[in-house]
Amino acid sequence: MTTPHSPYAAYIDHTVLAADASQASVRRLCEEAIELGFKSVCVNSANVPLAAECLRGQAPLVCSVVGFPLGAGLSAAKAFEARAAIAAGAGEIDMVLNIGWLKDGLLDQVRADIAEVLQACGDVPLKVILETCLLDETQKVQACEICRDLSVAFVKTSTGFSSGGATVEDVQLMRRVVGPSMGVKASGGVRSAETAQAMIEAGATRLGSSSGVTIVKAETAVADGY
Repeated sequence: MTTPHSPYAAYIDHTVLAADASQASVRRLCEEAIELGFKSVCVNSANVPLAAECLRGQAPLVCSVVGFPLGAGLSAAKAFEARAAIAAGAGEIDMVLNIGWLKDGLLDQVRADIAEVLQACGDVPLKVILETCLLDETQKVQACEICRDLSVAFVKTSTGFSSGGATVEDVQLMRRVVGPSMGVKASGGVRSAETAQAMIEAGATRLGSSSGVTIVKAETAVADGY
C-alpha cells in the first residue's frame, strides 16, 4: 500500500552525509524517498552512482554535495567534483562556499569560486551553502548578494557539520536579500514537523534533513547525518 505523501515531502532533500554512511543506508534513503515522495536524496559524491541506480525511473532526484563540509578546497577541485557527480547521475549540486575567504572580505575570490562551480553545473541547479553559524550578518548578506547576482538556484544555510544549523532568523534574512524567486534551503537541525513549518513560513523552499521520515510521519526515525 502506498503511503500518502505529506505536504512537507516535496520540500525535503532526504540526507545521509555521515563519513561512515553505508551502502545499505544509501539504499534505505532512496527507498524512503520513493515511498514518501521526497524531492531528492542528498549524498556525498562517492554515493551518487549507487543513489542514481536506486532511483532510476523514479521521481526523487539525486543531490550531491561538493567541497563538503569545509568549502576550503581549490575551486578547480570543486568544479571537477561537480562535473563528475553530474556525470554519475546527480541532478542537483550543493556546494560549500569558501568561508575563510568570505570572512576575510575576499569577495571577488568568493564570487569566482562559486562561478566556476556554477559553470561546471551547466543546467543542473546549484545550491550554495553559506554555513551561517560562522558568519556575521554583513557576511551573510554579502554571500546572498553574490549568489543572487550569479543567479544560482538556491542559497542554503548550513552543512549540519559545524557549530550550528538553520535558524528562522537566518532564513528570513536570506529570503529578504535574494528576493521572492530564488530558492532558500534550510538545513541543519530540521528534525520535526514544527521546525519544518517554521522554516517554510520564514521563506524556505527546500529543507535538508536526515529526519525526513520523522517530519512526514511524526514518528521516531534514526538520524543519519544532520
